[in-house]
Amino acid sequence: MEERAGIIWLDVTDSTNDAVRRLLPDLANLSVVAARKQTAGRGQGDHSWTSAPGENLTFTWLLRFPPCPAVAASEILLLTQTVTRGIREYLMDRGVETRIKWPNDIYAGDRKICGILIENILDGKQVSSSILGIGLNLNQLRFPADLPNPVSLRQLTGLRYDPEAELNALWEKLKESAALMETQAGRISLGRYFDAHVFYKGAR
Repeated sequence: MEERAGIIWLDVTDSTNDAVRRLLPDLANLSVVAARKQTAGRGQGDHSWTSAPGENLTFTWLLRFPPCPAVAASEILLLTQTVTRGIREYLMDRGVETRIKWPNDIYAGDRKICGILIENILDGKQVSSSILGIGLNLNQLRFPADLPNPVSLRQLTGLRYDPEAELNALWEKLKESAALMETQAGRISLGRYFDAHVFYKGAR
């Protein structure tokens, strides 16, 4: 496998985060591993991520430090700020206004369109790699009854989307966000963007 950033599509895998961990030595910074079907997709905590095969985007984006500018373990909110900005900007381009639900879900109105699972690998007090799993409801129209508030892009716009083309477009937005980490001004802008669009559920 070439050590250059790209998108790798798998027909089936357990979880794209786990797939990235297995492929980690061969993956370049900013690479994406996507699956048409996940058999053991994971969400926050002990939650699973349910997705109809071939209907949505289930993928993991890899950030490596270096070549990304250093991020301390105490600064890992910056990674959430980076990935949520990219996803929100992609959805804005599709005409969908969204908010970021603390800590890292994306909501359209009061319905969840995207979930994010971030797993960081540390080297002492620094992040050496960040494995950012993303599940975006793209075309699915029917969801399991035990999911309280899901929605897909297709339900919101009435359009059907090509997963590969949409992942290419979303990847570009994610890379734009990653570029903002390269300067202090960019990092400040990521924080301000997040603060402007985040909401808290529960005690916050």
